[in-house]
This record gives sequence, structure tokens and C-alpha cells, in this order.
Amino acid sequence: MARKAKADQPFNILIIGQSGRLQYEALLFVLSLRASSPDFAGQVIVAEPQPGPLWQGDPRMRPDIAEQLIGNGAEIVPFESKHFGQAYPYGNKIEGLAALPEGVPFIFFDTDTLILGDLSKAKIDFDRPTASMRREGTWPVEELYWPGYTAIWKSLYDKFGLEFASSLDLTQPDEYWERYLYFNAGWFLGADPAAFGKRFTEYACAIRAEPTQEMLIQPLAPWLDQVALPLVIHGLGGGRPGPELAGFDGDLTCHYRMFPLLYARESQAAVDLLEQITAPNKVKKLLKDYAPIKRMVYHGQGAKVRAMFDQSNLPRLEKQLRNKIKAAGFWMR
Repeated sequence: MARKAKADQPFNILIIGQSGRLQYEALLFVLSLRASSPDFAGQVIVAEPQPGPLWQGDPRMRPDIAEQLIGNGAEIVPFESKHFGQAYPYGNKIEGLAALPEGVPFIFFDTDTLILGDLSKAKIDFDRPTASMRREGTWPVEELYWPGYTAIWKSLYDKFGLEFASSLDLTQPDEYWERYLYFNAGWFLGADPAAFGKRFTEYACAIRAEPTQEMLIQPLAPWLDQVALPLVIHGLGGGRPGPELAGFDGDLTCHYRMFPLLYARESQAAVDLLEQITAPNKVKKLLKDYAPIKRMVYHGQGAKVRAMFDQSNLPRLEKQLRNKIKAAGFWMR
């Protein structure tokens, strides 16, 4: 019988911190966690890539931002980029798993996430790995001469000796993207980061080095992590998240991705929390150095973006949101 995580069972959180955008988002993540989940008992580990041959320049965070992260209870742990680095920075979430203690349950979050509720009360079965279902059908990409969803996904399961049929959602039509196991890699969890990270690295590197015949015309940038992730989760005995995890991408967490999108489509609770945690002067002096926060939060452009949309009746596709924001001159990455 699977070991269920009790409400008070500690687990660790992993995010990536590095120079540029991610360091500011990492600070917001940690501030939101402390504001919304003050009783969280696990470690918050900010994995930081180190200078090396796979990076141009120094990927480490600013010392003053690192100091604020530590002051808010995070631990910064360096890791070496052995496989991805500058050429595929999304690989940080794969290699960064090595920064976590072995054998302790974990949740990885993208830094562009706010914690809205008390994570310490979440009941999670860490022996059944899973990940975010807040995604669109971004991969594989339909092409004129492609073999179809089933052929492409089955070729990948076969490549790694995984059973394919049980990964399917049979309530969805054949050759419709939601029938196939596919996640957003904005959060994922498991029982052992060492085992998870080893398999994630193996699968991602193998797919990149030797794509299957069926997927030869498919793009892998930036989708490589999301191609490998369902194979890792299925291979470790996991699958789609159950109703007990409905708070993720809901009342507990918000993967906003970009600040214009946060103001356009996320809950009022997320907007209020963002403006609460960015208000203190000690963080404001750091965050105002990042133009999207400076303009969206401190200069009030976020409120103008929010007024452009009816949050109860949003466009179906993210692209439609982006285009309207861009047309109004408020788009920022």
C-alpha cells in the first residue's frame, strides 16, 4: 500500500535561482511561501548553477538577492551543469534535483510561481509521482507528414521499455492530445529526488541524442523537459494528479509565468498577494531593478492590464491574451 503523506509530514521544496529573471522570481516565491505557509517545516532549497564550460558568463545570483533569500529561510545549494547549461536552461530543473537530500519527498516549482495557501496541510502521496496539468497541447506538433500522437508517444515509451497503454486517458478520443500523458513541468513531485533526477537526466539526454524515428521532425526546444517528464513519472509508478491535489494550480499555488499574464488571468488573491509581498522597502529596492516588476507592480501597469479582461470569461488560448496585451503596449517578458 502506498505511503500517504500526512498533513504534518515534512517535504522539501526545490526552485532554481540564477542571474537575470529567475533570481527576482525566486525571491517572490520564497516571500509568498513565508506569507502563505508560515508553518512549512521542510527545507526550501534554491539550486544555483555554477560557472563552467556550459555557461557563457556567471549564472549565479546577485549577492544581495541571495542574502534576502537566506534571510527568509531558504538554503542556496550550488550544482554543476553537466548536460544542459546555456544551450538548454530548462535543464536546470533536471540537474538541480541533485541539490536535494536523497530519500526525502520533494516538490519542484518553477520560480514564476506564487504560494497562495498553506502547503503544510496538503495531503500528498509522494510514492505516486505527478505533475501539473495546467498545460496546452504544445507537443507533439501536428505536421503534414507526421505519424500521429499515438505513434510518437508509443515510440518513446518503447524506447525506454515502458508499458504504454495504461498511460492513456481512455475518456479522451484517439489522436486527441489530452488522451496522452502530458504535463506542464511548472511543478512536479516524487518520493526521492535522486531516483527522479537520475531517470529524468537519462531520458532527456537520450531523447535529445537519439530521437525516435517517429519524432524526427518534432521540435525539442523548449519542450524537451515536458517530453521526458511523463515518461519519468509513468516509469516511477505515477500518473495524473488526483482530486486531492486540486489546490495546486488553484487555491494553493499559482504558476503565473509572466507578470502581464498574472494580472490578466489569475485570481484576485494572487494579485493581492503579489502586491503585499512586494511592498516592504527592503525588497522593493531589489525588485525595482527588474523592469516587469517595476512597471507592472510599482508603476501600476498591471492594474491597467487587469482592467482589460473579464477574469470570469477569459479567452480560451494564452496566445489570445498575449496578443491583446501586446496591442495595448503592456507586454513584458
